[in-house]
Amino acid sequence: MAPLPTHLLPTTVVGSTPQPDWLVDRAMLSKVVPRIRMPEMWRIPEPELEQAQDDATIVAIRDMERAGIDIITDGEIRRESYSNRFATALEGVDIESPAEVIARSGHRTPVPRVVGPIRRTRPVELRDMQFLRANTSKPAKITLPGPFTMSQQAKNEHYKDDEEMAMDFAAAVNAEAHDLVQAGADMIQLDEPWVRQNPEVAKRYAVKVINRALEGIKVPTVVHLCFGYAAVVPGDTKPQKYAFLAELADTTADQISIEAAQPSVDLGVLRELAPKKVMLGVLNLGTNEIETPDLVAQRIRKGLEYLSPERLIPAPDCGMKYLSRDVAFGKLRALADGAAIVRKELV
Repeated sequence: MAPLPTHLLPTTVVGSTPQPDWLVDRAMLSKVVPRIRMPEMWRIPEPELEQAQDDATIVAIRDMERAGIDIITDGEIRRESYSNRFATALEGVDIESPAEVIARSGHRTPVPRVVGPIRRTRPVELRDMQFLRANTSKPAKITLPGPFTMSQQAKNEHYKDDEEMAMDFAAAVNAEAHDLVQAGADMIQLDEPWVRQNPEVAKRYAVKVINRALEGIKVPTVVHLCFGYAAVVPGDTKPQKYAFLAELADTTADQISIEAAQPSVDLGVLRELAPKKVMLGVLNLGTNEIETPDLVAQRIRKGLEYLSPERLIPAPDCGMKYLSRDVAFGKLRALADGAAIVRKELV
């Protein structure tokens, strides 16, 4: 493990960074966030795939380090999507005969069928964390799909209700998170974008299952929500406010991560998250234009109108996997430089 930054406005990423063109078929991946497995997206044959993913992960780590990001991830290079790698590795999940649900985009999408008790029978991301820890001395965060979101991305054909299913997803996430901490994770993040999609259902049990997933975790924890990847959900279709946000103040998570640069979100909602720290999205991923450090600083200052400097963590809006590598690097460099500008103003 590595000590977390002690300076104000530490920078981080939400999770993913671009996967190289030589590793994945980016044309196939574009506009798709797979819920079931999508092995055809990988360009490298299975016998050499893990080695290729290792090499690409080192590239992602070095790019984050070179950009000056304080808390890094493995770039989620080994994942076809933020959620499907973990969700489809659990017992009780049938991925061979998928069902269909309505995605957040409104389109029908294939999803796993839950046909038996959800159980984690083996670690899924453990080697990912071990590899990340072995290849950086920086503080390292690893992400997991949240139990509420996984329950919304699957077809329940076993449990009496979706809450019971979500609680078993939560137990699986919790067991994985404990192993990841043992492997050197300095921070654990749950991705829960679907609490916004189904706020009425989320109000019934999302906080309960999130707290179960984070039970006993001693390192700092984060819950991330957003309006969807900019490549999949255009900015002009995104809402101007979160339908489920203030409720996350009741979770045991230390930090809440929100998208704020692309959509015109009223940052007054940040007051409702006290005393949580907030990972504030200050990079717009809906454009290939690279922000200037001054623009990033301006967005951070806007957040500081509602948050104390101790509670604000500048970050991108969402995962960066759909950007090109050069654009993603430029944006991350601007993030680090913009945070440095405001940090000097606070001394």
